[in-house]
Amino acid sequence: MSISKQDILQALETITVSGEGRNMVESGAVQNVVTFADEIIVDLKLSTPALHIKKRTEADIVKTIHEKVDANAKVQVNIKVEAPAKPQNPNLIKGKPIPGIQNIIAVASGKGGVGKSTVAANLAVTLSKMGFKVGILDADIYGPSIPIMFDVAMEKPLSVNIGGKSKMKPVENYGIKILSIGFFTQPDQAVIWRGPMAAKALNQLIFDAAWGELDFMLIDLPPGTGDIHLSIMQSLPITGAVVVSTPQTVALADARKGVAMFRQENIDVPVLGIIENMAYFTPAELPENKYYIFGKEGAKHLAEDLDVPFLGEVPLVQSIREAGDAGRPAALQTATQIEEAFEAITRNVVEETVRRNENLPPTAAIKITTMAGCSAVKK
Repeated sequence: MSISKQDILQALETITVSGEGRNMVESGAVQNVVTFADEIIVDLKLSTPALHIKKRTEADIVKTIHEKVDANAKVQVNIKVEAPAKPQNPNLIKGKPIPGIQNIIAVASGKGGVGKSTVAANLAVTLSKMGFKVGILDADIYGPSIPIMFDVAMEKPLSVNIGGKSKMKPVENYGIKILSIGFFTQPDQAVIWRGPMAAKALNQLIFDAAWGELDFMLIDLPPGTGDIHLSIMQSLPITGAVVVSTPQTVALADARKGVAMFRQENIDVPVLGIIENMAYFTPAELPENKYYIFGKEGAKHLAEDLDVPFLGEVPLVQSIREAGDAGRPAALQTATQIEEAFEAITRNVVEETVRRNENLPPTAAIKITTMAGCSAVKK
């Protein structure tokens, strides 16, 4: 049976590429179709560099051709990415990079209580285990928890002389450099500051610190979408953001707002992906069973809906909570389900960071006009 190019194009007209709005033939994504006996070659041009979009598009093409044209055809899909140039926003200015720090990743959540700080701590130690130089800035001014999770709650940063200037030396444990407002307050002391005072304190932690050479700095943001977030993004060259959520509807609604904040035109920080925490519960006595206490794959579906990568899921395991309370992040344990989960997630974060740096220009900071701004990135 001969395969006609017209039949193939008609089949491809039933596929819409995520983000394009029209079918791939009408949108011009299909550049060429070539047939050789039982082999079909489809050349495609996409405007998004996201790996999960490319994989999904390729799978859709193969499936559709097999269903509508020839079930036995050998299908080869060649995808070329040509991201459209973004118009220059007059509110964007170059941000202030920190010498020696290669990538700054904001770890955010729209809602409190979803395990954002726990995820940030375990991402940090997993990156370190992979050989990266890592620092973590606890930017949750009103509820700092990173010092407890790293068993350094009673430590105080020392002063060091760098180039004739006095700088704070981050506290270090498990190979991670750490700074937090929690180092400068008493355990029972509430931080009652207005936005400008909190922003000033954060700027000191960022720019008056001797961070040294880092491959990754993780910023543990407060929950929500408020003044602290905008101050951080105005001050720092954010490479990208990771949003943490649990699967239930209430958390997902706030996670959606978190993604929307980073995507606003005058913020424009790339969202590297969404992580689902407390995805399911597996009791020790029934290791093959999974109980979806808070709902099933809610964050995964949200990622697909928002067209951002799904970075992975973390199960609801008692040892994660116990490890955080004891000051030793669970990912430090070897040969465990938790270590495997965080290794998979961390690999995805690294891959998305590399892809973002290869395919997108540096993020820029916004001038403060009617709202607080955000900042620029350096690869």
